[in-house]
Amino acid sequence: MDGTGPTATPPVVILLGPPGAGKGTQARRLEERFGLVQLSTGDLLRAAVAAGTEAGRQAQAVMEAGGLVSDAIVLAILKDRLAEPDTGSGVILDGFPRTTAQAEALDALLAAAGQAVGAAIALEVEDEAMVARVSGRFTCASCGEGWHDTFKRPARDGVCDACGGTAFRRRADDTAETVRARLEAYHAETAPLVAFYGARGQLARVDAMGAIDDVTEALAALVAGARAA
Repeated sequence: MDGTGPTATPPVVILLGPPGAGKGTQARRLEERFGLVQLSTGDLLRAAVAAGTEAGRQAQAVMEAGGLVSDAIVLAILKDRLAEPDTGSGVILDGFPRTTAQAEALDALLAAAGQAVGAAIALEVEDEAMVARVSGRFTCASCGEGWHDTFKRPARDGVCDACGGTAFRRRADDTAETVRARLEAYHAETAPLVAFYGARGQLARVDAMGAIDDVTEALAALVAGARAA
């Protein structure tokens, strides 16, 4: 079986990478190429709260009280989302799991549904290059297209190529100091996950410092392999 037929198990791909590594851009490209659905923890929580699901109501109560949403609630929301028909071609998990305990719980959730992680892909970058990449980025306020002071400027300064908008915005926390602190936190948080998936033979590494198209092709080859597994 080539893994592309209707009986193939939908791939579950985990994207690991620090701020600015290009996870969002690459996830969108993989969505378009393979029909996958990108699932980020933040988006899942907001959607569940808006939909008023049981898990969403629990999450809302915790957040309104100023607490952190538990792993159990996040997993319940993820389980509900994976049951929706649009995930039938597979999903990309972005931002979850963040700890080995979450990874183990995810394994159990997927096993109950007859699924498993197809690949955990670490987008590898150079920290100082990421500082330059992140601190120079900005987005179109109208359509959300991403731009950069050095690497991706609009053809005409002050005008978005994608929609013609003239208003742009930058994240307040995209400063060099803040980015360095976020990278340190990411490495400390993710190192155990890299070891976790590496020990299971599920980890793949992609050099994310190359051209965007080259990174896409490397990721696409890994996703195709996960589909065929």
